Amino acid sequence: MPTPRVSAAEFVEGFNALGPEKLAAHLGTTARAVFRRRRILEAKGHILTPPRDRAKAVVASRPQRAELNVADGVVLVASDAHYWPGEPSLMHRALVAFCKRLKPRAVIFNGDVIDAPTISRHPQIGWEKRPQLVDEIEAAKERLHEIEIAAFRAEKIWNLGNHDLRFETRLAAVAPEYAKINGVHLKDHFPLWRPAWATWINDQVVVKHRFKGGIHATHNNTLWSGKTMVTGHLHSAKVTPFSDYNGTRYGVDGGCIADTEAKAFVDYTEDNPKNWRSAFCVLTFKGGLLLQPELVVGWDSDCVQFRGEVIAP
Repeated sequence: MPTPRVSAAEFVEGFNALGPEKLAAHLGTTARAVFRRRRILEAKGHILTPPRDRAKAVVASRPQRAELNVADGVVLVASDAHYWPGEPSLMHRALVAFCKRLKPRAVIFNGDVIDAPTISRHPQIGWEKRPQLVDEIEAAKERLHEIEIAAFRAEKIWNLGNHDLRFETRLAAVAPEYAKINGVHLKDHFPLWRPAWATWINDQVVVKHRFKGGIHATHNNTLWSGKTMVTGHLHSAKVTPFSDYNGTRYGVDGGCIADTEAKAFVDYTEDNPKNWRSAFCVLTFKGGLLLQPELVVGWDSDCVQFRGEVIAP
């Protein structure tokens, strides 16, 4: 159903005052149509931020912890997208499809949404072609907007990763005077996503970009934290159970949304074999308790596997 014809100014005013769902009801159209027009207007420079998202905005430039209470439902955790301009990866397309399929209570991007090689502390390798930062930001906006539409009722949280931190670290080092100016913080460009260092769910599960390292990271993460912990960073995609007198908890590496052979990885991995897998994590809660975490994992170049099915997103 198309959005009824109202002027851009009227649409922006209604969106910012009512939010997408109430505006859709007011106009007699669908939320999808409202989100579609929002995207068009944002591309033209209009600022559309519904009241719910303004209320959730984190003022501090160094966010701390996000907390979720989930009695029954699903939380999707996606790590290490390293979005570059171009066509979306298989796992990104799968994430969009699973947002529609599972209707998650929350979607958590668990770090390294952008790659930011041009502002890395590492020197450029030869004359490799790397995208400009502005192009990465625009690509990330487009990809995250697809998630926003597919899971528009879900909480949206972005746990910062080491690549994401490059955005503000570079500015803080060379232009500290700009600290309180809108636009210098990564969160300014993604107003629907709540930034955090970690997300705690029901005080049982901790989702953060990284903790321990090495091939035994998932075991050590849950051992040393005393919680089920979902991390990214290592791209390895695995679930490690750990049981003691307190019961069973899990260390999870959510893999990476990026293709493991993506251009962002080609030069610095030097054509070495990589113990990486493209995947994302599905956390299911029943009566406030976590079931065993599951992974949606790449099957081939066109399909993913989940719960015994091979699915083409």
